Amino acid sequence: MPQYRQQGQWRLEGRGQVIDLQTAVKDGILGGRSGGGLLAEKDGTLVTAAEKFDLKKMVDELDSAVGEDVPSVFICPISLEPMVDPVTLCTGQTYERAHILKWISLGHLNCPTTMQELWDDDVTPNHTLRQLILAWFSQRHLLSKKRSEDVQGRAAGLVQSLKKAKGQGRVQALKDLLKLILDQPSVEKTVADSGGVTHLSSLLGPFTSHAVGSEVIAILVNLRLGTDAKTNLMQPAKISLVGDMLNEGTIDTKINCTKFIEMLMGEKSFRSEFVSSPSLLVALLRLVKDERHPNGIAAGLSLLKSVSFHEHVRSLIVSIGAVPQLVERLPNLLPDCLEPALHILDNLSATAEGQMALKNCPQTIPIAVKLLMTSEACTRHGVSILWNIINLAPDVCASLAIEAGLGAKLLFVIQSGYDAELKQRAAYLLKLCSLNYTTTLFMSKCKLTRTIQ
Repeated sequence: MPQYRQQGQWRLEGRGQVIDLQTAVKDGILGGRSGGGLLAEKDGTLVTAAEKFDLKKMVDELDSAVGEDVPSVFICPISLEPMVDPVTLCTGQTYERAHILKWISLGHLNCPTTMQELWDDDVTPNHTLRQLILAWFSQRHLLSKKRSEDVQGRAAGLVQSLKKAKGQGRVQALKDLLKLILDQPSVEKTVADSGGVTHLSSLLGPFTSHAVGSEVIAILVNLRLGTDAKTNLMQPAKISLVGDMLNEGTIDTKINCTKFIEMLMGEKSFRSEFVSSPSLLVALLRLVKDERHPNGIAAGLSLLKSVSFHEHVRSLIVSIGAVPQLVERLPNLLPDCLEPALHILDNLSATAEGQMALKNCPQTIPIAVKLLMTSEACTRHGVSILWNIINLAPDVCASLAIEAGLGAKLLFVIQSGYDAELKQRAAYLLKLCSLNYTTTLFMSKCKLTRTIQ
């Protein structure tokens, strides 16, 4: 019976030559020309300078971050992941030990790659390939660590230079810091430890230029801030500056401002007075109406939805004309924006002013009816809005809703897989709409057969 003999040479894809371990390291093919490569012991055994590193841990950390393709000979044909314990079959094909043993244990008597029959199911550890894998990942681990240290030092340096910079130099330092944070999220702790968050907060105030303010806000929304930092940012002068930039800034600045305010609203100490500014609410409506920027629409609706949960602000939202403007936008909104827009109108319909504004908008009922069954969330808000309007003036609004096709839509809701509470509310609304009709007339208006009724 022929026995497999481990090969001492491996062909690296893209190089076109056959190499052994020493050649791979000497020629730098696997990164052996600088520190972290292979070293020779007195007995001639080749080991890596980073042997102390755990190969599995390095592979997990670096596999998606090395910035280059891992050599194909390091990849297990079964898992398509780098190997940490390569073993070779009698066919000459190499696999990760755990995966090939599982393959064999399932009763497969052939090689997964070549489909050759296995005349011997023993596996042979491939020490040479493992050394190559260890050398390659070890060097990149050391380089990655060095780069990380360099990046942390640069972040700390930028924070220090920011404290001294003035004018355009300050703006440029902020831009550089923002780019570094976006490219290297790991610098976040260094920025905080070096006093960066405190200094950034101090830059926001009544005399801050929009050029500086927009960069500061862009940085802050990309950091994970603690409660103390957020509380410090709730000062009226800082919120006022953000409101001004929400009105006059670029689209990116406006989106960052909405994220900034939403971030602060997540704190228990946040007060509704902070968002009770008509100019801020008007700026949000402008953002929602700007069809050129879908991302801006989503950001504006998201913040307006959060604001509408504060009961004291709802009347103010209604007073600036938000209801007809939102109703007008509904048919043209993308699905992701439709639910928050309806949620806002639903919250506003809980107030007397909101109900009246919705009733007085001629498009509210037909659009709300049309949007039923779009999704469960949209249907829930639509039914709630219609319930509040029809309850306000059943004699007028019920007939308008039935003419718009509400009866058939509500029956679909009742027979749907939606939750029981929503279906019950749809049933109550259907009953409310039927009070002003005879049974025959109501069935006719709803275009229903007697069996369905």
